[in-house]
Amino acid sequence: MVFQAPKLRIIYLLISIFLLLINPCATQIFFNYTDFSQTKPIIRTGNATISGSVIQLTPDEVDNWGRAIYSEPMHLWDEKSGNVASFTSNFSFIIDSQGKDSYSDGITFFLSTPNYPRPSPTDGTGLGLLSRGQMQDPNFLAENKFVAVEFDTFRNDEYDELNSVREHVGIDINSMTSKISTPWYCTIKENRTYSARINYDASTQNLSVSFTGFKNTTIQQHLSFVINLTDHLPEYVEFGFSASTGLVSELHILSTWAFESTSPSTIQQSPAPSTIPQSPAPSVEKNKDDPKTKLVVGLSLGACILIIGLVLVCFVYRKKCREGKGEKEEELGLNLSMDDEFERGIGPKKFSYNELVSATSNFAEENKLGQGGFGRVYKGYLKVINSYVAIKRVSGGSAQGIKEYISEVRIIGRLRHRNLVQLIGWCHEQNDLLLIYEFMSNGSLDLHLFKGKSLLTWVERYNIARGLASALQYLHEEWEQCVLHRDIKSSNILLDSNLNAKLGDFGLARLVDHVKGSQTTALAGTWGYLAPECIMSGRASKETDVYSFGIVVLEIACGRKPAEPDAKQDEIIMLEWLWELYGARNLLKAADPRLGGDFDELQMERLMVVGLWCAHPDYNARPSIRKAIHVLDFEVTLPILEPKLPLTTFNTLPSIASTSSTSKSENHDA
Repeated sequence: MVFQAPKLRIIYLLISIFLLLINPCATQIFFNYTDFSQTKPIIRTGNATISGSVIQLTPDEVDNWGRAIYSEPMHLWDEKSGNVASFTSNFSFIIDSQGKDSYSDGITFFLSTPNYPRPSPTDGTGLGLLSRGQMQDPNFLAENKFVAVEFDTFRNDEYDELNSVREHVGIDINSMTSKISTPWYCTIKENRTYSARINYDASTQNLSVSFTGFKNTTIQQHLSFVINLTDHLPEYVEFGFSASTGLVSELHILSTWAFESTSPSTIQQSPAPSTIPQSPAPSVEKNKDDPKTKLVVGLSLGACILIIGLVLVCFVYRKKCREGKGEKEEELGLNLSMDDEFERGIGPKKFSYNELVSATSNFAEENKLGQGGFGRVYKGYLKVINSYVAIKRVSGGSAQGIKEYISEVRIIGRLRHRNLVQLIGWCHEQNDLLLIYEFMSNGSLDLHLFKGKSLLTWVERYNIARGLASALQYLHEEWEQCVLHRDIKSSNILLDSNLNAKLGDFGLARLVDHVKGSQTTALAGTWGYLAPECIMSGRASKETDVYSFGIVVLEIACGRKPAEPDAKQDEIIMLEWLWELYGARNLLKAADPRLGGDFDELQMERLMVVGLWCAHPDYNARPSIRKAIHVLDFEVTLPILEPKLPLTTFNTLPSIASTSSTSKSENHDA
């Protein structure tokens, strides 16, 4: 928070206290795990194991089961008041038959009685929750209750609806016969990652499920059911995932998991209309002197007066600040309404300035990881989450730095993908703008390609390119809105402990409609990665992101920057040089010489051709990122490009010119 006046700090404190008093729905449990390789409070039972950064709930073997359960129970409802908590669970997972036509059984997200017994004897019928025998035992079901969302890959005549299909998603209440289900359009024979969001709204008693499917392209599917959880679950529940295999098998993997729940609300739920007692209206004369009535009226009037007074004071103060500081305070916009916006829903959380000072030893120079155009990045250790983090200290002295800070929290904080750097938290206090990310132990891609941090093998490079493509596909096609990154470059691609690519730095990102897919703004990005039409018109689009992706792909293959002033005359500009080699059918000559020829030639050719295709001067000739992925995955043949680098033309560009031509060429790694 960049408030300096003592009076305003007092006002902010009063508002905070007041909001705490009137808002009892404080967060009860919150976590966000994108890498399970580090110590996490997740209890694994059965055949569940850690495999790299993910949890393998079952191996691809018959008659196996596994669970991954959060170590602390959730307070689901309050026994005294009967009020219920709301919760949201976001996760991504893989179910893979590894090419087999026969497979079973599926995965669930469940809430249950604590210390829920293991399935005995082991079989796949109950998806890792219970066995066929336990399902048929009324005493067992009376003592051990559960509510689950199942992602079922095997149709069981005994429990599934007659008209249900093999792969389906259902909501189960103390039975494996779903209360409601829907077909799930998935491809279990392919190694695809699916994502799901399960939300329970205590005020409406609606349990809703949103999940991805695949029907020639990734689609979004939905399912919901109204249920009063107090009728089916105890006051405290354990929650997590289960999976199983039966006579045939498949692989079940939990890739990421974010979860948030509120404390059971103290706001009373309205009874159903049929249960409202019909009684005479109370007499006003009888109740007007009731002490409780006086108390309610007094508190209500006092609260209204307090709110009105605080709003007036804030309005006067903000007006004076605007007059004294001009546009800078408007650009900053770091007021209470922004705090409220940032803190909504699952996503990054606010940390205190003192926590971050302690985590970085007061931003000590020895903890500095790097410096970009709008801030420095420090390594820190946050005790509250028991993890190392990267803390970006954004420069609040420039309007652009402030815009980037706001953009990061608003956009990346809502995104969930294994190839995106996860924003953990934020803080704006003491004139500082601070962003907290998951720590990437292997730094940025450019350090490996150009600065000798390590020599990446060909397998690692191809995996990095494929991971970056997956991230871009998510941003362009799979999220609720199209996200234009606008600054894809090797220094903004971070590598985790397993050298998996994670795209970061969303300071320049913009949201557009999927149909529109473009936006004309002031020029933004980094020279060498900017598409020609973007330089001329300021037009940011999916195609300009694809162009930047193409340049990075060529860097990965060649091990050099877009421009090398010290290179031979015909090799200075990487794109021009590579296109000449393509026309001469000698593209592999440009492979990074440090690899010593140790690479898959077919993959190298694919990567280079995809890079040239994506970096085509004519944006109409560039592929979508999905088409580029099909080529990288050897699903389609290589495209045929012009033998000579086409001339850049702008005849088809929109006749909208940007009002600025400012380019941001500095690095600003997150």
